Amino acid sequence: MIRFLIAPIVALALMPAAASAACQGPNPAITHVGVQTHMTRGQATMYHLVGTVTNEGSSGQASNVLQFVDIWHDGDKLDSRGIPPLPLGGSHNFSYDFMRASDAGAGTTTLIFKIDVTSGTNCNPANGTYKVTF
Repeated sequence: MIRFLIAPIVALALMPAAASAACQGPNPAITHVGVQTHMTRGQATMYHLVGTVTNEGSSGQASNVLQFVDIWHDGDKLDSRGIPPLPLGGSHNFSYDFMRASDAGAGTTTLIFKIDVTSGTNCNPANGTYKVTF
């Protein structure tokens, strides 16, 4: 009987340790990207997008980290935005302007934003991609 009571208690005690062990270290994640404004002039519309990268890991990043958010459209890398080293829980906002034809239909353009840590560590690269369709 005691074995049946102790086993669930031990399992509950180990759950937080197992969950946090999944990502030990810095974890830069793109937590949001969206169209903040758009302006049409003649045949073109300029979309101003703003995004946020947040360190969701268990430690801050080293001061010599070199990292970017790469912006992709239809398989082509359009540009990159530098992201400074982030302290634990810290975040950094970035922006990007995208021009397209003013008669393009809603929902026909998708931009993909990807974290590129070229020097440093990222304990969970899976949360480093964000898609925006407009």
